[in-house]
Amino acid sequence: MLVDALLREDGTVDAGELYDVAGALGMSDQQVRLCIKRLVAEGAFTHEGRGRKALLRATADTVRAIAPDIDFVRYAFQQDAGLAPWDGTWHLAAFAVPEASRTARDALREALVRLGGAVLQGGLYVSANAWEPYVEDEARRLGVFDRVTLLTTNDLRRGDLREPVALARELWPQQTIADRYHRLAAVARPRLERLDDPAALSAPELLTIAVEIAAEFTRAMEPDPLLPPELLPRPWAGTEARELVSRCWSLLRERDRDGAGPRIFRLYADVT
Repeated sequence: MLVDALLREDGTVDAGELYDVAGALGMSDQQVRLCIKRLVAEGAFTHEGRGRKALLRATADTVRAIAPDIDFVRYAFQQDAGLAPWDGTWHLAAFAVPEASRTARDALREALVRLGGAVLQGGLYVSANAWEPYVEDEARRLGVFDRVTLLTTNDLRRGDLREPVALARELWPQQTIADRYHRLAAVARPRLERLDDPAALSAPELLTIAVEIAAEFTRAMEPDPLLPPELLPRPWAGTEARELVSRCWSLLRERDRDGAGPRIFRLYADVT
């Protein structure tokens, strides 16, 4: 997460910044060296120079893979602003992948959950959002698209349970999701106070704040199914936490006047 967050617009990471921010986060130089060695061995980065004067350069595949999933982040903020109202439609994906393709089957299950789906029963998942393009992409990538059935309904029932809010509460772990956002808010508030303070912050201090917020934001957002606000309790912890994060990113970008900071400053500030 640290290396990814410090990636600059030109696809490079300055080793001096990496060591400085890692130190501020309580990491040792040895941890950083081992991380760099592993990333280079995996072919994710190339390494030029030595020590703190070195430069890490991301490969093209790495740049694509570690870019924040802007579509989902943008959609979350649209929901918060009331710009993505729920139309009452449930989106379902069913699959029957044979045992011979167990690896692809397990990967598809993981992908459906990652995309915000909840299991209704074996091989049948549901989402409250229009996830069809993403499910199709994953199924094609795994070579099992011909085994997947996609459908929609506005009349979903599980046993006697059919009221949408009750169904959402039953199918998704909303309290666990909310707890992650409470943690994100607890991290963001004191950093927002530091960024609001006119006192100067050094480049490593700004980068450290960015990494801390990005790490908690990722921890909260990745497992969030982004349920429509109509299906969530009010007030919703995610809305409050994202508002705090939005203000932090705006201030981080304002302080990055020369645009030399990592591209995460621009990406998140633009979206939020």
